[in-house]
Amino acid sequence: MSSVAGVLNPSKIEDLAALKAAITEHCGDEQPTWYETTVDDTGAGQTAQAIAAGARLVLVCGGDGTVAACAGALVGIEVAMAVVPVGTGNLLARNLGIPLELSDALEVAFGAEERVIDVLEAAEQRFVVMAGLGFDAALIRDTDDDLKERLGWLAYIGGLARALRRSPHAQFTITLDDGEPVRTAAIGVLVGNVGQLEAGITLMPDASPDDGELDVLVLTPRRAKDWPALAWRILRRRPDSGPQAEISRGKKVRISSAVAVPVEFDGDFRGEATELQVEVLPGALTVRCGRS
Repeated sequence: MSSVAGVLNPSKIEDLAALKAAITEHCGDEQPTWYETTVDDTGAGQTAQAIAAGARLVLVCGGDGTVAACAGALVGIEVAMAVVPVGTGNLLARNLGIPLELSDALEVAFGAEERVIDVLEAAEQRFVVMAGLGFDAALIRDTDDDLKERLGWLAYIGGLARALRRSPHAQFTITLDDGEPVRTAAIGVLVGNVGQLEAGITLMPDASPDDGELDVLVLTPRRAKDWPALAWRILRRRPDSGPQAEISRGKKVRISSAVAVPVEFDGDFRGEATELQVEVLPGALTVRCGRS
């Protein structure tokens, strides 16, 4: 029985044998146990198997979708997760300061420093980065997966143009905690546990994964000229300093739309929905995120 388990997404790993060898080298005399994800089970089932087999450390080798699936299975369990980022976005790794280079990431994975973070939950779905209704989900839907593999975040430029054409304003009703419902016309609403995207872009600058709160970003550009202003404010890390966006914080949020709009969780497009309810599971997950 091994105390180290590797949950591997083979579709994201260029050289599976080399990755296994690098992880095994860090394990010393102990042989890790391997679990590969599938299209039908993106990590939750494999993580549950690892826990049942006695794993004390689960190394997640995949993109943000794999990380979210594994994290959801580890909620409330005293087993640490380590992220070996091999995806396109690697957003949880970026927000926790986990290196993107394999050798450095493994040094962190087998180090002693851990951070207890929150997990967000929407019905049966648990996630650790952000979810969205509307524009951002349309952006993910309209970005070619092959281009993402080749170009990284630059691939989203083409998807941006398509998403803008196909994402009209919708009427959203947003209820934060036990407050009064607020109705607004917006192009999209995001709920975040962390705020940083790729290329240093920060949508929710005050978001922290261990503060017991979620951040809600409402995008409200009205005209074409509002987009450059919004982009400039995002680059300055204050997207809500003008009328094109608003950020609020709480422990739970209910978002509903008058019409079905695209929805995404941690960068994975999940079809369309008219409602999203999210709450924080505080301190639910232990992550290796620093050198000892």
